[in-house]
Amino acid sequence: MDDTLLNFRTLSAGELRGSLFRDFIRLQTVTGCLRKINGRWVIRDDPFVDDWTDEDIGHIVSLLKRTIASGGFVYAAFYGGKLKGFVSAERALFGGEQQYCDLSCLYVSAELRRCGIGKSLFLAAKHWAKQIGAKKLYISAHSAVESQAFYHSMGCVEAEVYHRKHVEDEPFDCQLECRL
Repeated sequence: MDDTLLNFRTLSAGELRGSLFRDFIRLQTVTGCLRKINGRWVIRDDPFVDDWTDEDIGHIVSLLKRTIASGGFVYAAFYGGKLKGFVSAERALFGGEQQYCDLSCLYVSAELRRCGIGKSLFLAAKHWAKQIGAKKLYISAHSAVESQAFYHSMGCVEAEVYHRKHVEDEPFDCQLECRL
């Protein structure tokens, strides 16, 4: 990867449209997932391919626009002028004394994973969350072994308090937190 072609910046609502994702490759081939069984995390075979349809992209665009409209954080990585990663965090804090900030999205295009883009996006979200008074990031993350390995490398652990809506919406996601 040529670092001179990599650029990070905040996204505006006006530039969020489906065509922005034209060169973004969501594709993730999953073989193993973490599952909590009898109070212990175990890896289970659960093969599937995760990719986005046009409808999924429309949903992501709507979510990111809503995040911006509510004062949240949407930050992106561009490589050669093309969107290759993005992160979002919500402004509203929750969790009582935990003071969680919800990391609502973090994605890196398939061909540029393991190049440090995810780490840079994650650290930018942590910095922003700390600036707004959060004590921890809350992450409801895909249970794929690779996704969990990334978050654990960033210092994330199982959340002390689970966000009920996240658990209801995505019951197989892992609920994590990261101190700021």
